[in-house]
Amino acid sequence: MQNTTILDTWYLRGEKDQSRSGGLQLDRSFQHARYTVGERSCAPSSISRNHVRKEMTLKLLVLPGDGIGPEITAATLNVLKAADAAIGLQLEFQKLDIGLKSLAEQGTTLPEAVLTEVPRADGVILGPVSHYEYPARDKGGINPSGELRTKFELFANVRPCRSRDGLTILRKPMDLVIVRENTEGFYSDRNMFAGTGEFMPDPDLAFSIRKVTAKASSRVAKAAFEIARGRRKKVTAVHKANVVKLSDGLFLREVRKVAESYPDVQLEELIVDAAAAHLIRSPDRFDVIVTTNMFGDILSDEASELSGSLGLGGSINAGEDICVAQAQHGSAPDIAGKNVANPTSLILSAAMMFHWLGQRRNDANLLRASQMIENAVEAVLSRPVLRTRDLGGTLDTDAFTTKVAEAIRAEAAPSTAA
Repeated sequence: MQNTTILDTWYLRGEKDQSRSGGLQLDRSFQHARYTVGERSCAPSSISRNHVRKEMTLKLLVLPGDGIGPEITAATLNVLKAADAAIGLQLEFQKLDIGLKSLAEQGTTLPEAVLTEVPRADGVILGPVSHYEYPARDKGGINPSGELRTKFELFANVRPCRSRDGLTILRKPMDLVIVRENTEGFYSDRNMFAGTGEFMPDPDLAFSIRKVTAKASSRVAKAAFEIARGRRKKVTAVHKANVVKLSDGLFLREVRKVAESYPDVQLEELIVDAAAAHLIRSPDRFDVIVTTNMFGDILSDEASELSGSLGLGGSINAGEDICVAQAQHGSAPDIAGKNVANPTSLILSAAMMFHWLGQRRNDANLLRASQMIENAVEAVLSRPVLRTRDLGGTLDTDAFTTKVAEAIRAEAAPSTAA
């Protein structure tokens, strides 16, 4: 049996459910497709309603982070608690400090206790961090996001993105998933066994090392092709092999090798410049995009902003055994503490993590919780007046969170009564 864990699949079905949630129209646009763990695959509809989780509790490690991190993390936990109350997930939260707070109190932005607890938890919720403000690594300034990805080999950053009516600026619909290699590439702070991948031989000369390996390229390509197989069966490999011929050439070589095992999935290759342009001009041409670390970071941010806002993009960092839910955006210290931050990205990321766990464990409750959270978010966003202020609405962080939690409870009410 193969050991590769293939990541989750999201696809846009484009069907509107006529059920109501707190007076809100539910848009079941996010429909989970197929997910494979080793040789096992399943879909939510194929799982018996009587199949329930046997574990007593689901332990989630919560790392609030910096800036708006504590606010949107608190909002996300309130939404998860609403889902827990509706379904009975028996959630248990363990909160540990990272970032500037732990630096001041413990001398490091990533305490050893956090690294110890990550593999013990069922899932991790990671708030945004202000790592640009951190001191040098030898003075305690470790980027928690990058460190978790490399230390625990969270090789795939999965970022679904679709356009929403009344929010997108696009003229054509967008429904895609970007699968970004997560452990190497142009991110030189994580490319060396010892020392840093950046160095200055003299005060006026700086070098930065890009790393691309066959192993990392192959496993992220497999994740992308599995996702595409459950969607519209097309993978676009984005690269810059016309300039960085060796490193992106190696990436493309491995993608092409993987493609040979997926004859039912079309492979397209596209230079990153053209990909950035086509996201605007013809976003409907894309299904699943697979690319290296920095290109994936930039393109997914572009796609989310084009679809409505960077604050709407869900994201998970996943490896073989560990999944970290992480907001796609940064820590926004300029609005921290003002109760105006949009928590949607981290809420949707947590829903993705539930689905990742649910598919691995064939757990109908986790799958249902994931879908309920996504339904609730979409229902609230469909009402312009109920959006957060960054989206032209009137609600602050707490009020938006309350509306999402109410939508979850309202959706659960009929099945609870039954």
